[in-house]
Amino acid sequence: MVEFRRARHDDLPAIVMLLAEDDLGAGREDPSLPIQEAYETAFAAIAADPNQFLAVATDNGTIIGTLQITIIPNISRMGALRGQIEGVRIAASHQGKGLGGQAFEWAFEYCRSRGCVLIQLTSDKSRSDAHHFYEKLGFVASHTGFKKII
Repeated sequence: MVEFRRARHDDLPAIVMLLAEDDLGAGREDPSLPIQEAYETAFAAIAADPNQFLAVATDNGTIIGTLQITIIPNISRMGALRGQIEGVRIAASHQGKGLGGQAFEWAFEYCRSRGCVLIQLTSDKSRSDAHHFYEKLGFVASHTGFKKII
């Protein structure tokens, strides 16, 4: 039975490991122990912000997925709230079993419960399989996103 819940501090090493598990994350994350201070600082900021929800998916207590939801107040769309979903990862051992769909259904319900009228996400251009998955969930590639590392 998969459970979705708010991440706890002791989940942090497993979350970082999930982020580092794929090709892109392997080049930008550091899952070594002890956990890097930067991850500790980020987790504390996320935990303190009521518009952030760092979630984990667990199976019999083992973390098998993660995602982060940010609730964004907006003047656009008549002051509508939007949910931003980022950092979506499912453990390689659990991919292809429907867990991604379950995670997004859970995230959609969470965003609805917070009053969001729109959900958005970004995805690296190299993740074509993820793009097909998002389209099956009803996402439309309606915008072009830009990022700048500073």
